[in-house]
Amino acid sequence: MSVFKHALLAGAAAALPLAAPALAQPSGETQEIVVTAQPLIGSFGVDLTARDTSVRPGDDFERYASGAWIDRTEIPSDRSSTGSFVDLTMMTEAQMRPIIQDAPASSKEGAMYRSFMDEKRIERVGLAPLKRDVAAIDALADKSALARYMGTTDGNFGKSLFDFYVDSNPDNPGMQVLHVTQGGLGLPEKDYYLNPKFAPQREAYRAYMTRTFKALGIPDPATAAADVLEFETYVAQLSWDPADRRDVDKTTNRYSPEALAAYAPGFDWTAYFNGMGAPAQTMLIADENTAIRKLAQLYARTDLATLKRWQQFHIADDAAPYSTRAMVDSRFEYVKTISGVSTQRDRWKRGVTLVNGELGEVVGQAYVNKHFPAASKAKMQDLVANLKLAMADRIRNNAWMSEPTRAAALAKLANTNVMVGYPDKWKDYSALKLDAGDLYGNVVRARRINHAMEMAKVGAPVDRQEWFMPPQTVNAYNGGQRNEIVFPAAILQPPFFDPAADPAVNYGAIGVVIGHEISHSFDDQGRKIDAEGRIRDWWTPEDAARFNAEAKEFGAQYAAIPIAGTHVDPELTMGENIADFAGLAIAYDGYRKSLGGKEAPVIEGLTGDQRFFLGYAQVWKSKKREDALKNQIATDPHSPERLRTIAPIRNLDAWYAAFDIGPDSKFYIPPEKRVKIW
Repeated sequence: MSVFKHALLAGAAAALPLAAPALAQPSGETQEIVVTAQPLIGSFGVDLTARDTSVRPGDDFERYASGAWIDRTEIPSDRSSTGSFVDLTMMTEAQMRPIIQDAPASSKEGAMYRSFMDEKRIERVGLAPLKRDVAAIDALADKSALARYMGTTDGNFGKSLFDFYVDSNPDNPGMQVLHVTQGGLGLPEKDYYLNPKFAPQREAYRAYMTRTFKALGIPDPATAAADVLEFETYVAQLSWDPADRRDVDKTTNRYSPEALAAYAPGFDWTAYFNGMGAPAQTMLIADENTAIRKLAQLYARTDLATLKRWQQFHIADDAAPYSTRAMVDSRFEYVKTISGVSTQRDRWKRGVTLVNGELGEVVGQAYVNKHFPAASKAKMQDLVANLKLAMADRIRNNAWMSEPTRAAALAKLANTNVMVGYPDKWKDYSALKLDAGDLYGNVVRARRINHAMEMAKVGAPVDRQEWFMPPQTVNAYNGGQRNEIVFPAAILQPPFFDPAADPAVNYGAIGVVIGHEISHSFDDQGRKIDAEGRIRDWWTPEDAARFNAEAKEFGAQYAAIPIAGTHVDPELTMGENIADFAGLAIAYDGYRKSLGGKEAPVIEGLTGDQRFFLGYAQVWKSKKREDALKNQIATDPHSPERLRTIAPIRNLDAWYAAFDIGPDSKFYIPPEKRVKIW
């Protein structure tokens, strides 16, 4: 997925300002969201038993909203965390189980699932298909042949030193181009190779490689593992930091294939693109261009034997979940040092994950037919409409934004496409043939057809009906250059969205999610993409300077709050942090607008505003294992849930008024120091 697509859980000369779109809204146009039945959670949509009311809201809003739940909740042994997202994911997984499990063996999903669940057959087959693929790497004649194999790994087992994705052309966003990115690492991020605090994870990784080489019959497996780890450490040293990888200005580097080969010699790019099956191209994007050049040089000076061992390990690692129990267990011994889990997930859950991952839109159709009522889609569309109006007000009333930038921002907002629930057009898997008795082959065949779909997009027009998440995904995203916001059906369930819940809670929960995704179009990177999806600077220099100053101050607030003995990187998390704050502000405005000038009723002693903020906080209630938290801080552009609960609300005046929070509270910020990005 493109780095420009921002999930909830990714310069040209100034043009003449676009005309402001017709988004003016008298209060009567706001849709009223009406409660019609009994909500699933509590009496109005919030779990009041989750609160710890001994804590003052301004001292620790996470504890106030969810502290009792945190104290009484144990993380399942097969999970790295638990909380609202995990609970809903597990519920969706359970909803998918009968759909997949009961599918006939002649169906694609039935064949894939049955092949995964047939452990006896998997054990009888053993490592034969894996060893066949490993032996094929030994037979490669030279580095060009290995480069060609790397090009096949998106539709196969293995890894490439260079990854890719397909996205809109930065200059002509109606068409699509290939992006080449840095790759090559087996550990989650470069810091895992270079930071002393991750020494236990490196040792577990090295031990896992040794076990894998031994199982494959590779001579001197310990030396082979040491060589591969040394190679990947060099790769890590040459790779860009995560924060730089999300910078649109730094990653929009245009090359022809010939120019890329001249810029980054030492790697056979022609062989790589041929292996990929990429159509002829006149222009591609090399995202981390300086790292790509250095990695090509590293490839040239690394001996072929080491490169082959590296590829062989990653073929085995990639295929391990679909291999024998010994291979599955060996991999899990390493994985649990990254995630902190102690128990392997039930096999049926892993089988559902496989089918959802490879055949998401095949089973997604059955999911929405059974679990996504038309009423949910209609109410969600009303909420989105209200939130777009609220964002328009924020843009109009933003004191630091000049008129030319304001007009362009309103044009971009008006041009934002909203997609709710499921695709209008489903991907075609009719050519895919699967065998209930061949798990290894099924995974490869499914990957190859998905890869072929990606290659067909290179040089082709953007398909505005395409989705990048199947409907059974508990997440949402902003499509970046596509200027779209997408809300899969699975996230439109409690605690995020309940048609029967109090409107204040829905606005505080799914309303903030909507606002979050809308505002990604105007975060520190989204603001570099115009209304048509072109990557260009459409802000005045003065507006950009004011925005950046506010963003820097906002990031400093996050960096000042310790998490797991460390702090988040404000540059890595900036876009998501801004989206959380803007989403909260927009959703609150939308909620107040929905009241039509009236005050909400008091329910169980809580005002409407208080219910709004509790709905928001309980969406982010979470407990996470320490290893998983360290992994998130090192790799994830999203801040940990504790920060997502506390940090944005400290800058919203309405939160202070709702809970009578004063200067004696721990997280109080004086009004003049509260950030006003949106």
